[in-house]
Amino acid sequence: MKMKIGHIARACLLLAAAGSAMASSHREAPFITTAPKVDGTDFYMFNSYEAGKTGNVTMIANYLPLQDAYGGPNYFSLDPNALYEIHLDNNGDGKEDLTFQFQFKNELKDGVGIALDVGGKKVAIPLRQAGPVTNAAGAPLSYTESFTLNVVRGDRRSGKREAVTMAAGGGKTFGKPIDYIGTKTFPGGSYEGYANSYIQNINIPGCATPGKVFVGQRKEAFSVNLGVIFDLVNAPASFITNEANAAAGGKFGELADKNVTSLALEVPASCLTQGNEKVIGGWTTASLRQGRLLNGATPSGLQASEKVGGAWTQVSRLGMPLVNEVVIGLKDKDKFNGSKPLNDAANFADYVTNPTLPALIETLFPSAKAPTNFPRTDLMTAFLTGLPTVNRPANITGLGVGGPLTEMLRLNTSIAAKPAAAQNSLGVAAGDNAGFPNGRRLADDVVDVSLRVAMGALCVLTGDTDALKVGCKPADAPAGGVAFVDGVRASATDFQQVFPYLNTPIPGAK
Repeated sequence: MKMKIGHIARACLLLAAAGSAMASSHREAPFITTAPKVDGTDFYMFNSYEAGKTGNVTMIANYLPLQDAYGGPNYFSLDPNALYEIHLDNNGDGKEDLTFQFQFKNELKDGVGIALDVGGKKVAIPLRQAGPVTNAAGAPLSYTESFTLNVVRGDRRSGKREAVTMAAGGGKTFGKPIDYIGTKTFPGGSYEGYANSYIQNINIPGCATPGKVFVGQRKEAFSVNLGVIFDLVNAPASFITNEANAAAGGKFGELADKNVTSLALEVPASCLTQGNEKVIGGWTTASLRQGRLLNGATPSGLQASEKVGGAWTQVSRLGMPLVNEVVIGLKDKDKFNGSKPLNDAANFADYVTNPTLPALIETLFPSAKAPTNFPRTDLMTAFLTGLPTVNRPANITGLGVGGPLTEMLRLNTSIAAKPAAAQNSLGVAAGDNAGFPNGRRLADDVVDVSLRVAMGALCVLTGDTDALKVGCKPADAPAGGVAFVDGVRASATDFQQVFPYLNTPIPGAK
């Protein structure tokens, strides 16, 4: 089987998607269901495609899943007793070299919230807002949310930690907009302008060029037929195996009416890379204090029912989409959320070399035969190392030869971004090398690409002579040529084309 070099590169990148499958990371492990404020749902990392932003990288970590817009009266503040982080490995050693740390603080106005004079007594109101909000300054809010942002170089806990500051004025405390309560609280379609006022230019220590930061509620971006997928893929085989049905269920599936909270950064690529290495690996985590003591006589205040202490303990982790949800076995889901990439080979390799997802699909659809090449060295190569000449760090010379085997989202910062109108939602699978699995953009259809690769698309592409050197052949993957879809697909033009790219959240009342 003869293959052009471009086809081989695309086929290799397809493989990187196989570690993920079918949905973003919502409620993916037993413990995290008890702590939704620190549940990381999606991690995006891509070369910025906003006009005039060439040479920048955008990173978006989404937390607090499945937000109903009408979730009052408290809505969806983040946890002031948590540490939210975005980690970057820029030399391929499987350890974080840069970490951006977000910590939140929620403060009651005047210590009690907004109080009204009722019968001669000042009484605190039960709502977040006491009237319409027209701008950030002087907004009638009972409490406000803010955060600090630090950059750590080296180990996340023992490395050099420095404050990221506002480019204008040098302030160290950043505001977070209140959620989109509704159109009476934000009259005349004013919410997006209000939220945009919280986008800040930032100075990052060690970086000569300013970046940007935004934290706030956004409309959920991930496209997935979530209910169908987790109801044993509740769709006819004739539907899920036909590319013509790729968008039959719309753009966003069941998540179309949900919001999420986003931590977004735009940073010059030159501030993230090291030396001549242009590939960076990224992932996001959230940590809680090791100890919590509940107060049996809760005092007045915000989140006053608990006292926390002890070391930071990681409880959420996300790099490639949905690794923990449908790749890691149930018994190890909490373990994965608490783990670091450097330990992946020892802890989780079997889930990659002997994946259960293809076997489950065959059980549900007997005609879709799972690949038979074990161990799945094809999946292990890209899942744990990145692909040669594309998004593999230079010091990783091969599977198990030089460099660690680690799971993270890898981005080649030297591959030029494509404008929204030119992006293909199938990414590298469709010849768009600026997309998934070379990083991940908002509209990249990781579901469809992942399903196809998990079922052996790479084995079909590599041919009988194994041109891709992945250790399988077409006969190993009877369903490797099937165009699996989940029936939901968006395009890049469905999103904003400026930072932070995500759309205005859905209002609680229209």
